[in-house]
Amino acid sequence: MIAQFYQAHSDILLFAGAAAVKVLVLLNVIMGFTALLTLAERKVSALMQDRIGPNRASVFGFAFDGLFHPVADGIKMLVKEDFVPAKAEKLLFTLAPFFALVPVLALFAFIPFGDYVMVFGYQLDLQIAQMPLSLFFVLAFSGLAIYGVFLGGWASKNNFALLGAMRGVAQMVSYEVVLGLTLVGLMMIFGTAGLQDMVRAQGRLLFGFLPGWGVFYQPVAFVLFLTAAIAENKRTPFDLVEGESEIIGYFMEYSSMRFGAFMFAEFIEIILVSMLATTLFFGGWQVPWLYDTGFIFPWGSTLPLNHYLVAALQTGAFAAKTVFFSWFLLVVRWTLPRFRFDQLMALCWKVLLPLALLNILVTGAVLTALK
Repeated sequence: MIAQFYQAHSDILLFAGAAAVKVLVLLNVIMGFTALLTLAERKVSALMQDRIGPNRASVFGFAFDGLFHPVADGIKMLVKEDFVPAKAEKLLFTLAPFFALVPVLALFAFIPFGDYVMVFGYQLDLQIAQMPLSLFFVLAFSGLAIYGVFLGGWASKNNFALLGAMRGVAQMVSYEVVLGLTLVGLMMIFGTAGLQDMVRAQGRLLFGFLPGWGVFYQPVAFVLFLTAAIAENKRTPFDLVEGESEIIGYFMEYSSMRFGAFMFAEFIEIILVSMLATTLFFGGWQVPWLYDTGFIFPWGSTLPLNHYLVAALQTGAFAAKTVFFSWFLLVVRWTLPRFRFDQLMALCWKVLLPLALLNILVTGAVLTALK
């Protein structure tokens, strides 16, 4: 009895410790990558406009081609005046950046960044929150970011900030519908709403050699998902919420680290969209023909690998795919022109929504015919 008691408590402590380590590691990686993205965006824009870009921030004369600029930005935001408008709703004005940032950070708990790794005889799943309906939690938590946008504009008591907030709410609510509908086809095909289960289902092969990734099953859904996700992220060509030439945006009265929280939330959303696209449509941590024991190639040959090397390759593949999509979103940001607001809403309700519904109908018809 005593042995069972100690065994149960040791399992709980091990689980809690593993969860804490995963949270700390993933949070530090996300925040570090976010800082690098702020530099990467300016470097990508400079490259596409034939400029040098930021390269002058240095430590002891060493600039490393602008690598210290994210540090300089952080110091600048920390020491700037934290301005609060006299007529603002001070409590909600303060809480709005948290409503924008915290739900986005919470979503990373549901994303599997690997399969599992054995630690002292225990199987440690490389996912913080393991839930059978994690995809629904992702959609629910992503909708909470709308409150940060709206409260930031409304609590400022500035008409232009409020106009940006109203645009943001209309845009995010509209494209949230399309975003959810694009994923119905994947749930129908894989028979699950768990992100880890979806990734594992993408490990089977199509036609005996092609990776069974979601993009091959649902190519139309992938295009619709990426378009809706960029609109949800309020990035060009859908940045009507913060049109610099028109209204500035819902955060125009913010400064110092409150503004920094809004900015960080936007760049963290880039990473989140990249991770979701990787997880749902590009196999997540799956590497073509790589299994628990190593590579098993379609032509019959094998390459046995150590368990920890397999886990490292899978985690590295997930990171590489995430970096690629983050780079792609930055390129889109500096390539396409901005829509008008009426064009933005028409694209959602008249084009993307009917296509998403049609994709569900076709998917259901094909699955029914194959039974």
